[in-house]
Parts: sequence; C-alpha cells; structure tokens
Amino acid sequence: MTPPKIVVVDDEPIIRMDIKEMLEAENYHVIAEGKNGEEAVELAYKHKPDMIIMDVKMPVMDGIKASEIIRKFSDTSIMLLTAYSQKELVQEAKGAGVTAYLVKPVSEEDLIPAVEIALSQREKMLSLKQDVQQMKQKMEERKLVEKAKGRLMSHFSLPEEEAFRWMRNESMKQRVAMSKLAEQLLQTDLSKLTL
Repeated sequence: MTPPKIVVVDDEPIIRMDIKEMLEAENYHVIAEGKNGEEAVELAYKHKPDMIIMDVKMPVMDGIKASEIIRKFSDTSIMLLTAYSQKELVQEAKGAGVTAYLVKPVSEEDLIPAVEIALSQREKMLSLKQDVQQMKQKMEERKLVEKAKGRLMSHFSLPEEEAFRWMRNESMKQRVAMSKLAEQLLQTDLSKLTL
C-alpha cells in the first residue's frame, strides 16, 4: 500500500523540518512544503495530497482562509497547527472544513495519532460520498425504467407487471442493463415495435 501523500505548510522552516522528520519516521510521504496559505492552495491543487498540515498564522494568507479555498476543490484532510487555542479560532477552523487541529509545540506523540485519525475520517467521508453517488445513479436508472415502462403501458395498453416482464426479458435477450433498454425505448417510435 502506498503511504499517504502529505503537504506541510508553515512559515517557520525549522517547524516544517521537524514535522517532516516525524512524519517520515512513521513512513508517511511528504510530497511538498510551503511557507504560506497561498502556497498551500497551489500545492493542494497541483499535488492532490491526502492531507495538508499547516500553520494558522502565516504571512500572505493564513491557514484558515487557505482551508476555505482548498475545501472548494479538494477532499484532502486538513490539519491546522497553532500556538493559539481560542474558541473563536476553533470555530473558524470548523467553518473552514478543517479535519483536525493541534496546538503547538507539536510532539510526535500528539502528531501521529492525530494524522491517523484525520486520514481515517477522510477515508470514511470519501466512502460515504461514493455511496451517495451510487444511490443517485440507481435512482436515475430507476426513473428511466419507470418512464419507459409507463410508455409501454400506455402505448400497448398493458398492465404494469406485463410491461415490466417484457422489459426484463428484452434486457436479458439483448444483454443490456434495464436502464440502457429504458433509454432505447424512450427514443424509439413505439409504433414500429411489436411485443
């Protein structure tokens, strides 16, 4: 399994180096580093990392503003590091879609479990998104089948079960999915069709 790709962003080179060393000691792959929020946005767009670990207070653009922008185009997990733990800052971070929040100074004992939990939350979120997408797809396919069945029922004066049975048999005969057959039926001139 390939290690998760992580981007580290902090305006302090020493802190970046420390975090990178802690991560690499645990076999995480630090693919890029940045020194401000603007660079974080660029790196997120360019590298599509699994996670971004960044400072809150940085020049050019802070970590919270960068998180808001990144969240608009990426499912990456975002962990903010800060020397401040004020409630307002935590609320802002939540509003920006931040996954985790650590107060500096950061030790390996704090960092690694937080990284693991944030990455596992990301996996769960991606899995849920995929499930929702599949449900939407099934609903769309179901609507097509219902529409085509309704068309057959009204054109041939068939009861619902008979129209559905014909569609199911036809789908097996043609070796196409019911939704594909439904699409064909919705585009076909039914007067040319014999059941």
